[in-house]
Amino acid sequence: MGLPRGPFFWLLLLIAAACSGILFALYLSAGERYPGPRSRARNSASSQAFIGPKASNSGTRKSLRCRHPLSLDIRRHPHFRGLFNLSTPVLLSWPLFTQELWDSLSQHKAPYGWQGLSRQAITSTLRLLNGSESTELFTGSREPRPHCIRCAVVGNGGILNGSRQGRNIDAHDYVFRLNGAVIKGFEDDVGTKTSFYGFTVNTMKNSLISYWTLGFTSVPQGQDLHYIFIPSDIRDYVMLRSAILGVRVPEGPDKGDRPWTYFGPEASASKFKLLHPDFISYLTERFLKSKLINTTFGDLYMPSTGALMLLTALHTCDQVSAYGFITRNYWKFSDHYFERIKKPLIFYANHDLSLEAALWRDLHKAGILWLYQR
Repeated sequence: MGLPRGPFFWLLLLIAAACSGILFALYLSAGERYPGPRSRARNSASSQAFIGPKASNSGTRKSLRCRHPLSLDIRRHPHFRGLFNLSTPVLLSWPLFTQELWDSLSQHKAPYGWQGLSRQAITSTLRLLNGSESTELFTGSREPRPHCIRCAVVGNGGILNGSRQGRNIDAHDYVFRLNGAVIKGFEDDVGTKTSFYGFTVNTMKNSLISYWTLGFTSVPQGQDLHYIFIPSDIRDYVMLRSAILGVRVPEGPDKGDRPWTYFGPEASASKFKLLHPDFISYLTERFLKSKLINTTFGDLYMPSTGALMLLTALHTCDQVSAYGFITRNYWKFSDHYFERIKKPLIFYANHDLSLEAALWRDLHKAGILWLYQR
């Protein structure tokens, strides 16, 4: 027997269809508005939540826009928005050199300036840094930026031993390492990718001496790897010039050194970056102005290599993750992740690691960086 087809039936059918359409539209609208777990990524304790879906290890930049660029979090934070100046030049190159800059930096000792240093040594080095690649940390201009640059800065703290963070580290677009960056045998914990290696000539050579038996037998090398010189003394300028020219170091404590044994045979100006002394001054004055400056160690004080690399990333990347940096429970771990016997963290007189630790905690709490803790 067929179903009734009267006017009442068609009215009911029309009402049912309309209601279904409204409910379906509401469902779609709710689905589009619901932000999902990624909207809470900045407050998550998970590294994966902060850097987003796992990326390939291709080393190429990702074509995704940032949902949470650190610049927005800086502008929203009542304290840090007054400290950060993202327009401060990070790198020093020949186009920035002027008589005015010389006069200004000649008032301050290295690493904050050039007081007492040879003008000829400095200018002959800077003249070699005259390409666009010497003025930008990454290829291309900073604005506009059609993608999200995600950076991992890997310190050498013992907290990384057994961390199994290697894949998360390598999933970032760029990876910064520094000083005694041992990789072989610790790939699961620290990853394998290196985009930038930061150092002073002193810390690099001391690392090669101190950690040779622990696996740091050479400075990281690679076709796509760049070196960030921290100008802590005249020897950094002299070594940098020799490295670009591919000649032996002509003078100073490193006289006779062959830079290609450190940086590889493919060294050229495009491989090297030089931190601006004014940038180091700005970081020290605004972020790491230690009480040590007013002590007998005041002339020796400067932020650690790790601090300078992490703050460099925070002024150039869109998202930053910090691994292997000092945390509240630092005493649970060895000084370095590659040590076979646990050794306590050493608080050197020329750095203020307690001040640095407090800064990383505050930046993590503010959502400006993600700090690996355990």
